[in-house]
Amino acid sequence: MDTKRLTEMVSCAGCAAKIAPDDLARVLRKLPKQDFSPDLIVGFETADDAGVFRISDEIALVQTVDFFTPIADDPEIYGQIAANNALNDVYAMGGIPLTALSVLCYPQKGDWDILEKILLGGTKAMNAANVVVLGGHSIDDAEMKFGYAVTGLIHPGKVVKNSGAKAGDVLILTKPIGTGAISTAVKHGKAREATVEAAIKVMTTSAAEASKAMQTVGAHACTDVTGFGLLGHAFEMAKGSGITLEIESKSVPLLPDVVELISQGMLTRGDKNNRVYVGETVRFAEGVNGIMQSALFDPQTAGGLLISLETEKVVHFLQMMPDARIIGRVTAEGRHLIEVS
Repeated sequence: MDTKRLTEMVSCAGCAAKIAPDDLARVLRKLPKQDFSPDLIVGFETADDAGVFRISDEIALVQTVDFFTPIADDPEIYGQIAANNALNDVYAMGGIPLTALSVLCYPQKGDWDILEKILLGGTKAMNAANVVVLGGHSIDDAEMKFGYAVTGLIHPGKVVKNSGAKAGDVLILTKPIGTGAISTAVKHGKAREATVEAAIKVMTTSAAEASKAMQTVGAHACTDVTGFGLLGHAFEMAKGSGITLEIESKSVPLLPDVVELISQGMLTRGDKNNRVYVGETVRFAEGVNGIMQSALFDPQTAGGLLISLETEKVVHFLQMMPDARIIGRVTAEGRHLIEVS
């Protein structure tokens, strides 16, 4: 096995390997509702980041699972990113992760040193978040995939859903976007080292502090931006909340070289899939060109949190998270769920 280029061994890298969201939603809509338990706080009906189940008046479980193909060529970094990506789902709900189970697909004839480094990177990242890896499950698969099922805790009254945004809120994004385009450029050997380093820094940065800040000020809604892109996850927030999101494209932070790479065709299949998912619920102003549209649809891995906050709470939040950016606002539901200027 080639030990240098993990990203070349798979058809899609990271969260770009997800099933097309429109196809997945079509299937999920046909499943029966699970309303037999009054303790179910969040299920899959609103496409939220994690499920939440009440254990008592003071404690609820937050549970999620996330795994994907290599997003980095360094196996230890790949493991670290996979761990952060899975933890993000718990943090997006405002929860505190406690335990994790690894999910592994790896070729039986693969390089075991590589696998050791993947698991090491994941374990280090989990332990840094005070999360215990209890074990996991593995299968023989020609295309490697790795991630975790994570369980956390939260007070039932403090759950932050993706469906609570209110008109008058401000939209905040905690990380720049563009990891999908950069990972494609890595596969084609067209990404500068500095650009790759910037993307890895974003993907290996935990959302724990952003989650803590969000809970401190009291957010109305939150979702982490991953495989469905900024607009795909914004669509889910707008639809679930019954509001319209106005996004200022020039205010959305981008990773280095993203515009240039997209102009060279460095796109994942997620660009098309996410456009289909959002469909005609989004309207772009005339000044938003195709390159910027693709950046907004670009599938992210271990991306930032998209947070809906009351205007009065924004200054306090940005004092705690100075790298976060205001990218728009929430208005009453209009003709389109998303308006991009």
